[in-house]
Amino acid sequence: MLTTTRALLTGAALLAAPAALAQDCDVSQFTMGLRFQQQSAEVRALQLQAWNLATLRLDQAVEGVEDRASLAVVTDLDETVIDNTALLARDLADCHMYDAWDTWLPWERDGIPAMIPGAMEFLTHADELGVTIRYISDRSDEQKVDTMATLTALGLPQISEDSVLLLGPPKVDRRAIVAEDHQIVLLLGDTLHDFYGRFRRTPLDEQRATVAEEAAKWGAEWIVFPNASYGTWSEAPLTAWSAPQLIEPWE
Repeated sequence: MLTTTRALLTGAALLAAPAALAQDCDVSQFTMGLRFQQQSAEVRALQLQAWNLATLRLDQAVEGVEDRASLAVVTDLDETVIDNTALLARDLADCHMYDAWDTWLPWERDGIPAMIPGAMEFLTHADELGVTIRYISDRSDEQKVDTMATLTALGLPQISEDSVLLLGPPKVDRRAIVAEDHQIVLLLGDTLHDFYGRFRRTPLDEQRATVAEEAAKWGAEWIVFPNASYGTWSEAPLTAWSAPQLIEPWE
């Protein structure tokens, strides 16, 4: 059902790829973030930490609830449940700006993503508890059959036409559809608009302010996953120390 139509750059090849990138290749700016996302042990620890916390919160949410199917967990897919860094690594090696998303449709059809550590265990646990799972992703709705085939092949639970809500209305509207007949007890995602409509298409300073305003929800109702590969922050200027540089030898 799923076929691989092109060789995907492996993690080992990615480690060597930056040396082959032209110095003027704009995509090279993503190398360190993508290396962290795909290769670091720290990102795996953060992902497992997030899923462990989600499990704790879900177990608390179902206590004393007779109709657990009335409760819903809403999760994003890419970089939350599934890992697409093989596509990004291939594009990086080709000096192709992967956040243009023009290579994403072939990946949706033919790519085989890996699972984010801890995701399968959590979603299986939610399914065994009888909690409803809804997958809300900005993958193409026109290729829904391909995404559903990918998720089914990976063994994810509760994959159906109704449970997988792809790009069309904004995510806030798709969450509202779920909330019509379920109590959403957890939102899980790697980008801020996975949680709240105020984060969608807003400047970074406003996003940071909203993060602070909603401080009580992080780790309680909202579980955010690390994604250093791409995001609205990718072109933000850095804040530097204003003192003049002094280079002194270590003793």
